[in-house]
Amino acid sequence: MNPCAVPTPVADVDGDKRWQSIHRRFISDCREKDPDVIFLGDCIFETLQDTETWNQYFAPLHCLNFSIRDDCTEHVLWRIENGALDNVNPKIVVLHVGTNNVNNSAAEVTEGVLACVKKIREKLPGAYILIPSLLPRGQQPNALRDKNAKVNEFIREQTKGMDRVQTVTIDKGLVQGDGSISHHDMFDYKNLTNTGAKKILEPLHDLLSQILNENELERDLTPSE
Repeated sequence: MNPCAVPTPVADVDGDKRWQSIHRRFISDCREKDPDVIFLGDCIFETLQDTETWNQYFAPLHCLNFSIRDDCTEHVLWRIENGALDNVNPKIVVLHVGTNNVNNSAAEVTEGVLACVKKIREKLPGAYILIPSLLPRGQQPNALRDKNAKVNEFIREQTKGMDRVQTVTIDKGLVQGDGSISHHDMFDYKNLTNTGAKKILEPLHDLLSQILNENELERDLTPSE
């Protein structure tokens, strides 16, 4: 069985139960808040939530960020199955996960991402699901970067025709002409700096705004219109 598609909680190897505590906080936020957008995933968006980019682009859209740094597809799948999207009705879920599944093949990671998509749809039948592309990683070209590109290709192919499921490419401009990634864009060659985030997240912001505005227009129309 593909481990990427089997719901699995993160093991408490440190002994402080932080991961479970964060998960419970997300469940509490669902009860207390009414977000239009929920970000669900891993380190790429977890590191953004206290940045200028998040405050400028995403906070005004009534977003909640349910991303945890080291999560793999199986961990996000477990969180979805165990309350992360209960008692809440967002218009959009932004799913970004898979870059931490370093020991799995591109096909396995793709299956894990699609398992998350399926579970999100079960929990939220009316929500849009946006899947930003996995980012390139490592200062120089490497096998993990190639695998992430392959996952992106597989997911684009396998989500075509799915109702209210859309991929969005956000990796343009990170890889320079010589194949390297600058620490000015990705401080550890994996996660985004504020500069890198501003460079690539505008397409995602524009798509979110478009969907939200369309929803508002549909809601405002009367039958006679």
